[in-house]
Amino acid sequence: MGRAYQNRKESMAKTSDANAKVYSKFSREIYVCAKQGGTEPESNLALRSLLDRAKKAQVPAHVISKAIDKAKGSGGEDFAVARYEGYGPGGCMVIVDCLTDNPNRTFGDVRLCFTKTKCKIGTQGTVSHMFDHCAILSFTGNDEDVILEALMDADVDVTDIECENGMITVFSPNTEYFKAKQAIQDLLEDVDFDVDDIQFIPQTTSPIDDPEQVVLFHKFIEMLEDLEDVQNVFHNAEL
Repeated sequence: MGRAYQNRKESMAKTSDANAKVYSKFSREIYVCAKQGGTEPESNLALRSLLDRAKKAQVPAHVISKAIDKAKGSGGEDFAVARYEGYGPGGCMVIVDCLTDNPNRTFGDVRLCFTKTKCKIGTQGTVSHMFDHCAILSFTGNDEDVILEALMDADVDVTDIECENGMITVFSPNTEYFKAKQAIQDLLEDVDFDVDDIQFIPQTTSPIDDPEQVVLFHKFIEMLEDLEDVQNVFHNAEL
């Protein structure tokens, strides 16, 4: 899985091409995470990890603090997680993760992206069984045996571990994310994660060779990214 991840990561996941979009997505996710689990990172592990990723993405401090302050107030927006699956241009498999305060509107918007690019949106489970929902932690290092031993001692279910070009990448089920990260931090106090995320990794890739389908694919992804409710887009297309 590790090498496959390295080969596919540029094309498979998390597509954002404008800072404003990145800030907006992080702001909404931070708000929801703080609203649900508390605004103190010390007691809300999900928020703490999310803030680490936001800082790594160079989200300004005022954007982060505004989202947390908003979560401290009473009332506010009631966002829910929504996930849509289907087949994109060239028959590639696609997963779209959203945060929405109006599921009917969001479903209609996402479905329109599929239909306008001659694609087909499916029901829950249509393609997700062909992806591995993984926690991915990548950091500088050369001795994967030491890392693996620490993870085993912490009773972490490790799916795969790879050491390449001075970087160690650990893969585990998404449910093991916090345990895996804590075990590594306990071992390496000042560890700086190059990748610290939970993603859907495709088990196989789908080559798209037809130039018209390539153009359609880019249009499809751009349309999805332009939707405010869309947080992440994962796919198995290989261009």
